[in-house]
Parts: sequence; structure tokens; C-alpha cells
Amino acid sequence: MMHVLISDYENALEADYGLTIDTIEKAMGEPVDARIYAYGSDEELKEVLATADGLITGFLEIGEDILSACPKLKCISVSGVGYSNIDVAAAANHDVTVCHIKEYCTEEVAEHALALMMALNRNLPYYTNQLEKQHLWKYDTISGHPNLSSQTVAIFGFGKIGRRVAQMAVAIGMDVIAVDPYAQEADAAAMGVTLVTTDEAFAKADIITNHMNLTAENRHYFDRAAFAKMERHPIFINVGRGGSVDEVDLVEALEQGQIRGAGLDVLEAENPDMEHCELLGRDNVILTPHSAFYSKESIDKLQTISGANMGYFLAGAHDKIFEVVR
Repeated sequence: MMHVLISDYENALEADYGLTIDTIEKAMGEPVDARIYAYGSDEELKEVLATADGLITGFLEIGEDILSACPKLKCISVSGVGYSNIDVAAAANHDVTVCHIKEYCTEEVAEHALALMMALNRNLPYYTNQLEKQHLWKYDTISGHPNLSSQTVAIFGFGKIGRRVAQMAVAIGMDVIAVDPYAQEADAAAMGVTLVTTDEAFAKADIITNHMNLTAENRHYFDRAAFAKMERHPIFINVGRGGSVDEVDLVEALEQGQIRGAGLDVLEAENPDMEHCELLGRDNVILTPHSAFYSKESIDKLQTISGANMGYFLAGAHDKIFEVVR
């Protein structure tokens, strides 16, 4: 019987993986020995993973150290779109196949990005803190911002989610520009979107929203130099990858007024130390716990596709896997 480990940081584990296990077995056509493990340490992970044929995880950092200790491991099924937490080159060296979910939560993440834009533009965190801490019922204690329909939003990463955000933004009357070296001008123009350079986006944007995949080339893409170029002191939204942003520089940009607010669904650490997070307690910041993807529909897709990828791999039906990274 094949052994599959389902593992993640404790705060990222789902309450029930029955659907995942059922889908693995359906794809394999036979029972599987599945174990669920809440990450404690790398050493403990090596021990529980040593006998596993497959690993399903969303966020665990899997690199050479762990892979070299688990010679039986054949497949890592990432339960998500992004897989920057997996050292794909190291996996290749150990003949471990990595697969992921190409697309499953476009609508949810796009809605979340718009919700953060709207909440920050309407000063909702400020008013909430004023009411809860000062018990003050007064609207003009802060300057009002222009309507979204009179603002320009710059979308970084014009993939499926970026395009859906663009559709929503165009629908409410915003001027939409986008930065993506792989996008086609004609495709963007057909949606009412103008492709621009990074510097043009920094100069023109009232709101910036990040939807880029994380790569070695764009890690800390939004850093001190980038924030300094943001001429209109925009609202900054990140529902992409935490590693795209230098958090120290982001805090500095907030404190210096280089950006007028930040809505963040992701931080650099997937298991962050919230007791010492400098982004908390601010009137112009909204943090959500990597929840942009979350809905009943998305969780069902997440578990079904990640389980099917694993089951198809173990059954040798590699052509049925939704997408193989390596």
C-alpha cells in the first residue's frame, strides 16, 4: 500500500482531509495509507516523511536537506497555484515529481483584492479603530479619498487573477493599467487595459495590486526604491506572494507616507510571528491570514485537484495530472 503524508504548518491545515484522501484513492483505484501531520520541525518532518511515497502540502519549505533524507519520496503535490516553497531543482536531482494546481480560486482572490481596495479607500480600518478605541462617532476626522471610479489601478501580473481584477475594476469605471512582460497589448486593449512599464505604473497609479508569481528575479520587487517611485502615494495591495515585498521597506513607506495604505493577504513568512509584526495596529493597514483563496467552492477544488494529482501519479497515469512542474 502506498503511503501519502498530508502536511503543513498547523495554522494552514484544513480541519478535514476526507475529500483529499477519497480523491487519491479514486484516482489510484485502490486504498492508500494517508497520514496527516502538523509541522513541528524539519527534523520531525524528515522522520515522518521518510517512509512516504508522496507528500501533499501547500506551504512547507521543501529543499535539499529534507529531500536527501527521504529517498522513498516520489511526488510532491502542491495544494495551491504557487510552488516557490519547493526547491524544484533539488527535487529534480532526487527524481521527485512536483505538481500543482494551475487554477482554482480566481474569483475569490480577485474579489478579495477589490474588497481590500474598497475598504482602504473608504477608510474602514481607520473608522473601526476610532469607534472601538475612542467611541467617537464623527466622519470628518480624516480626509476623504476620491471615488474609485476616478482613480487609476495598476495591476502587476496580468494572468488569470490579474485579468479578473481588471474586469471588475473596468466595470466600476476605473482606469486600468497593467505590468506584465508576457502579456499581449491587443489582449489587454480588448479588455480596456493599457500595458505600461514598471516606472509608468509607479508614476500613474492611485492603487497598485500585486498578482505576480514569485520568482528569483522578482523577489522583493516592491522595495525601498520601488516605493520611492510611487508618485501618487497609492494604496498598495498584495494578494500574490509575500516574498514579492520587502516588509521592512513597506513599513518605512507607510511611515513616510509614500503609500497611503496597504492591504496584505500574504507576508514574507507563511507562519509569521504576529506578536512582533510591525504592520499590526495601523489605521491604514488591513491584514488577512492568506485567506483570499478561501471559500467552500475553492476548498473543494483544492482538495480534489491536489488529491487527484497525487493519485494519478502513484497510479502511473501521469498524463491525467493537472500540471506537472517538473
